[in-house]
Amino acid sequence: MGKGGALSESVLKKIFLSYTYVSVWIFLSFTVIVYNKYILDPKMYNFPFPISLTMIHMAFCSTLAFIIVRLLHLVEPVTMSADLYLKSVVPIGLLYSLSLWFSNSAYIYLSVSFIQMLKALMPVAVYSIGILLRKDAFKSNIMGNMLAISLGVGIAAYGEARFDSWGVILQLGAVAFEATRLVMIQILLTSKGITLNPITSLYYVAPCCLVFLSVPWLLVEFPVLKQASTFRIDFVIFGTNSLCAFALNLAVFLLVGKTSALTMNVAGVVKDWLLIAFSWSVIKDTVTPLNLFRVWACVLGCCVL
Repeated sequence: MGKGGALSESVLKKIFLSYTYVSVWIFLSFTVIVYNKYILDPKMYNFPFPISLTMIHMAFCSTLAFIIVRLLHLVEPVTMSADLYLKSVVPIGLLYSLSLWFSNSAYIYLSVSFIQMLKALMPVAVYSIGILLRKDAFKSNIMGNMLAISLGVGIAAYGEARFDSWGVILQLGAVAFEATRLVMIQILLTSKGITLNPITSLYYVAPCCLVFLSVPWLLVEFPVLKQASTFRIDFVIFGTNSLCAFALNLAVFLLVGKTSALTMNVAGVVKDWLLIAFSWSVIKDTVTPLNLFRVWACVLGCCVL
């Protein structure tokens, strides 16, 4: 009886922690998405420079992680060889920079609700890439559910009131890069013989991401920003936005490390519903009956995974 009680308590604690991680991630993801939309949208704050915004986030994350690890010594750095860094951290940094760049760019062209509908493809992408990288085993019933979700997304795209081909391409690219990154984080955390906590993960990945982003920034956005000499950065807006992004990055690494990339993306269906409801009621995005049908199809598909 004592053993059973202890086992039951351990299971309940694990379930409680898992739901806590998911809840924190949903809240922070919701906040960052809405905040980024506000900053990037030409009809709102009107800062249509997604690479610049992403670089501000990465610079903030890199600086804060460096202070925590190197100056305050609150977290011990991980001993990492140059070979391991190049083979694991650098690819993750590249994928992360592309994912953030493409995803933030999509907010200029698409509504929040439609972007969340396209993001429903994330479990499909994570599962497929997990199979390719031998992280997950192929199961025909799961793949069938994934294909049903993909079909639902196609219906949503067909019925979208504000459809922009370039925005869709950007968001689908972001999904592909993000799915690959999430699977590689799992491999880095569990299969390489090292342990990275959320802070040390940012300590190593964020500067790498910042370097990769600097290349397209110098070519694409810097010349435009240089001409717009009258623009001044609002430190309150960008500071609080960066702080939210930092917290979200910690939550992602923590959630993927404690559960799995697929679990996080299936849980993201709840976040999608919240964002669609918010964008429809507050931002006044148009949500068609076909859009809602797609959401229901994805919910049913994810619930039976």
